[in-house]
Amino acid sequence: MPAFVTFGRILFAVLFIYTGATKLFAIQETADFIAGKLVVPDVVAPYAKQVEAATAMTTPQLLAIAVGGLEVVAGLMIALNFGARFFAMLMVIYIAVSTILFNDFWNQTAPENAKVVVDALKNLAIIGALFMIMGYGRATRSAETAYGDV
Repeated sequence: MPAFVTFGRILFAVLFIYTGATKLFAIQETADFIAGKLVVPDVVAPYAKQVEAATAMTTPQLLAIAVGGLEVVAGLMIALNFGARFFAMLMVIYIAVSTILFNDFWNQTAPENAKVVVDALKNLAIIGALFMIMGYGRATRSAETAYGDV
């Protein structure tokens, strides 16, 4: 059983490593997508301007680098089972927030929103798998021990 869990964890982590790498290799395209969907709140705007001035990059570009880096690092840590619970929780938060911000299927009519609804449901399934990683943890144990308190 532990070999299957390890193999499954590695295959699952490939999703994050790949998508994070594609975001990092296409930073401008990712930044353009973020800029089209996200508006910096007025409360944070002065600080964002300071960071933009210090880095000579726009906020969407900085977010693209941060998100791509988070996905690659979290994917590697989950695959290597090093801090997997912590990185799984970070990815749950990230995926939940990005699903709400970028998959606005509730503002579209039924036939046109099918692809976006499926994408949101895929994200929900990924969140479920991340919760399983968080629940299973690092140590190998029997299913009765791991899930006996449910």
